[in-house]
Amino acid sequence: MNKKILFTLPLLITLVLFGYFFWALTKPGRDPKILPSVLIDKPAPDFNLVALENLGVPGFSRADLTSNGKVSVVNIFASWCVPCLAEHPDMVKLGERDDINLYGINYRDKPEDALKWLNRNGNPYHRVGRDPKSRTGIEWGVYGVPETFIVDATGTIRYKHVGPLNPGDLENKILPIIDNLQTQN
Repeated sequence: MNKKILFTLPLLITLVLFGYFFWALTKPGRDPKILPSVLIDKPAPDFNLVALENLGVPGFSRADLTSNGKVSVVNIFASWCVPCLAEHPDMVKLGERDDINLYGINYRDKPEDALKWLNRNGNPYHRVGRDPKSRTGIEWGVYGVPETFIVDATGTIRYKHVGPLNPGDLENKILPIIDNLQTQN
C-alpha cells in the first residue's frame, strides 16, 4: 500500500501542476504580448545613452523625452534580433511622422553590427543610443527584444509592447494611444 501511494502521489502532483500551467497558458483572453510593467504611469527611468558612431543621429537621454512637448516612442532593438527585422517596416512608418519622437535603444549589440543593420535596412530613428551592457534595458524592465514603449510629453511611460509590432498592432494599439496622448497635451 505504501509503495502504491509513493508512486501515485508524485504522479498526481505532476499532473495537477501540468494541468494548471496548461490552463494558464491557454486561458481565453490571454495575450502573450501583454506583460505587466511596474513602470506604466511612472516617470521613465533616468538614463544617458551615447550615440551609435557614424550613424549621423545623436544618442539620447531621459531629458530628450520631455524636450519638445511631443509623445515619444522608444524602441528596443538589436541587429541579431530576427523579430526586430520583421517589425522594422512599422518602425520606418512611425519614423516618417513629424508629430512624435522615435528613439531607438540598441540593446546588447556590437556597434559595427548595429551600424551595418541600420544602414542596410534604413534608420527610422530620430536618435539612437547604445546600451551594450543592458544597464538601461534593466532600468526599463526589458525582457528581450524587440520591445516598444510609448512615453508622453511629460516623460511618463504610458504603454509597453513586448515582441515585434505588426501592422495590426500599429493601427489598433500604438497609433490610437499616440493620438489619445496628443489630444491630452
